[in-house]
Amino acid sequence: MNRLHFIWTYLLGKPRWDTNQTPPEVVETIQSLPSHAVALDLGCGTGTNVIFMAQHGWQATGIDFVAQAIRTARRKALRHGMQERARFLHGDVSRLETFNLPVCQFALDIGCLHSLPPTAHMGYVRGLSQILEVGGLYMLYAFHPRQSKGRRMGLSNAQVIALFTPAFILERVESDANSSWYWLRRV
Repeated sequence: MNRLHFIWTYLLGKPRWDTNQTPPEVVETIQSLPSHAVALDLGCGTGTNVIFMAQHGWQATGIDFVAQAIRTARRKALRHGMQERARFLHGDVSRLETFNLPVCQFALDIGCLHSLPPTAHMGYVRGLSQILEVGGLYMLYAFHPRQSKGRRMGLSNAQVIALFTPAFILERVESDANSSWYWLRRV
């Protein structure tokens, strides 16, 4: 998708992908990990998952390139009393080196990487590899490859493995006809 699509969608109202609910796969994963860890949400949108992690004792940072989404996320965190544990940054997830981020134990991406142009993939993976500690868990949700608004988007299982090898190992995949959840471990 192009950036203008996302910017306009947030400016015009609630995007259809913004459900204000943390997916059960993420809930289950967060609850299985030690609390009081550091987390990063890449393409955080309006911050629902960052706030969920903060409510579970995590220090969580969300990054999104849509300024309106970040403003909304900050207001939501304040409303939930999570402004000390939930931090939101406006910027490019394929350039994580431009942020002053702490090393994290968990990283999440729900529908961000699969929307980036292929030219941004290596920067994304390089930055994530530097910020996620060895042994840390990365959870990715991605559509399978398809055409959308005149451009190809999505990732195949083979593409995910190729992108993240050798810095990560694939631990688990759950797929349906349209998308997959991936759990990858930093090695």
